[in-house]
Amino acid sequence: MSDRALVLVADDDPDILELVSVTLEREGYEILLASNGEEALELARHRLPDLAVLDVMMPRLDGCEVTHFIRTIDATSRMPVILLSAFAEETQAARGLAAGADAYVKKPFSPRALSAQVAALLAAPRGAAASA
Repeated sequence: MSDRALVLVADDDPDILELVSVTLEREGYEILLASNGEEALELARHRLPDLAVLDVMMPRLDGCEVTHFIRTIDATSRMPVILLSAFAEETQAARGLAAGADAYVKKPFSPRALSAQVAALLAAPRGAAASA
């Protein structure tokens, strides 16, 4: 069993999926990959990651829906969630935060800033970190 934090990364864009996973692997995190919302939710339920980075717009279930379901499962309800989105509208961010996300990061994003956000959320008690 690894002592590295397990991070679920879900995005339907293979390039973003690779960028996020490589960025976080370089920081020493173990990565789970999903290409749609249903797959992300199943991985969350069965693997119980320490944190999730979810794209807002994904097939089957979007990131906000996955976040909502994560919050309803006892085993994952306190897992930090970061939503990624190319949409800059405040209504999208508000929807994600209302679903229970801890942070909303706009694409394109700085890999360094995303890594810092992940580290901060993993270090903070659930609900103590501010959104980006």
